[in-house]
Amino acid sequence: MPDPAPPPPDGILWDIAGEYRTLLALPAAMALQVAHPAVGAGVDEHSVFRTDPWGRGERSIRSLLLWVYGGEAAAAEGRRLRALHRDVRGTDTRGRHYHALTPANYAWVHATGFPVHRHARAYLGEPFTPAQERQLYAEWLQVGRVLGLHDRDMPQSPEEFWPYYRRMLTEELEQTAVVRELIAVDRPVPPPDRGPRALRVALRVLWPLLWPGLARFRRFLTVGLLPPDARAAIGLAWTPRQERRLIRFGRVVRRIGPRLPERLRYAPVARRARAAHRARG
Repeated sequence: MPDPAPPPPDGILWDIAGEYRTLLALPAAMALQVAHPAVGAGVDEHSVFRTDPWGRGERSIRSLLLWVYGGEAAAAEGRRLRALHRDVRGTDTRGRHYHALTPANYAWVHATGFPVHRHARAYLGEPFTPAQERQLYAEWLQVGRVLGLHDRDMPQSPEEFWPYYRRMLTEELEQTAVVRELIAVDRPVPPPDRGPRALRVALRVLWPLLWPGLARFRRFLTVGLLPPDARAAIGLAWTPRQERRLIRFGRVVRRIGPRLPERLRYAPVARRARAAHRARG
């Protein structure tokens, strides 16, 4: 069988997936993933997000961007991820045995990207039209195939997706220990260990002053960019005052983001892929 094709360069995901304003929604997507008991248990027991948070984040973003912009490397990255998760197994909070590659679990990790991107777009960019939403879902299915999912394990249209999504919210999701850690403001996180040496030294000195505010901002975006029904299913509070703050923040992002040059708008993997595509004509 030939490798599954990643999303096309003229599609929606090539425009939005690598934009920094889109990447702001990744913590919300992660929280929605680990609210599933099996996924949360797998991350809790097997991930290095506590001991290597910056490395884990960097690898996750690079992997995600390869799914969209990687070309021939996209399917290879999908195979690498499946091999990486082959031994991730255990017992979840409900006493059920889980395996990371069980289709129901693996498909949920993939599925969360669609509702979170759709919801976040309403704040951070122009909301999708119905036609764009349908195209986005079709391209997200291509990402699922890159990850090794079969069509039988994924709802094949938005009309099939939303009943599946609501059932997951009602029957599966809970506020797992990993969800609580992702939104905690009192959990210490070491200063970044990536970037120029001078910057790392400065951050190490200033980190005790910077981190409390950054932790509160991370929680604000994580909870705020979750769809309201997912937020309620997980049991996360959100006030009208916070909603007004998120709307104001989104207005600033919408005004500034599109006006930035591409080198400041897109992550390096996305920027290089887009430049190479233009060079090929």
